[in-house]
Amino acid sequence: MKKALIKTKRDPDMLDEYDFSHGVRGKYVKRLAAGSNIVVLSPDVAEVFPDSDSVNEALRALAKIVRKRTKKLAA
Repeated sequence: MKKALIKTKRDPDMLDEYDFSHGVRGKYVKRLAAGSNIVVLSPDVAEVFPDSDSVNEALRALAKIVRKRTKKLAA
């Protein structure tokens, strides 16, 4: 069974050299979803944390505090 070609308007910003007619949509989406965990920070929070290492360090410290409080409440 042949797939019908869908005619779409060309984007005027796209050059003729860009040919995506044989492209595959979503070719790597499963690999991306399996291997990444993307979190978007609000701009005000991003100002405080310049990189992922600083975010991870802060979250580990917070997790440690939460664990201690949870153990105290359970006892």
